[in-house]
Amino acid sequence: MIYGNILAPETYGFLQGGLEKCFSYIKEHDFKTMELGRYELEGNDLFFNLQEFETMPSEGRTYEAHRNYLDLHYIVTGAEKIEVNFLERMKKESYDENRDLAVLTGDASGMTVLREGDFMICYPADAHRPAGMEKTPEKIRKAVFKIRCT
Repeated sequence: MIYGNILAPETYGFLQGGLEKCFSYIKEHDFKTMELGRYELEGNDLFFNLQEFETMPSEGRTYEAHRNYLDLHYIVTGAEKIEVNFLERMKKESYDENRDLAVLTGDASGMTVLREGDFMICYPADAHRPAGMEKTPEKIRKAVFKIRCT
């Protein structure tokens, strides 16, 4: 897992390939005015989903991980708590190959709160539980970039 802020390129400038393309796209577009939905940059190899939702308590939410993609979570507005742990420390409940989505349960080994302009990169070995509220539920807008890594 890597996290930082889009305004601090020294924290992510060394990342190449699909990630570099994502950061360039973020800098060149206004995610606050874009329509919600899926945007393909390189077909199924590099795309993102722009979404809005209300954050919620940790209880009842599951962790997720992916085999074929890494995620770049970019917060447009609001604050989101994302809890993390390593995949091998989690219990695998199911895997949906069509959605490349493993559902996992377990405890957090760490967490971070992402605010406007912040991002988090989750690699396939990073179990993550997104959509968490910081103090109270709040509506957020975020883009989740999916970069094929297999």
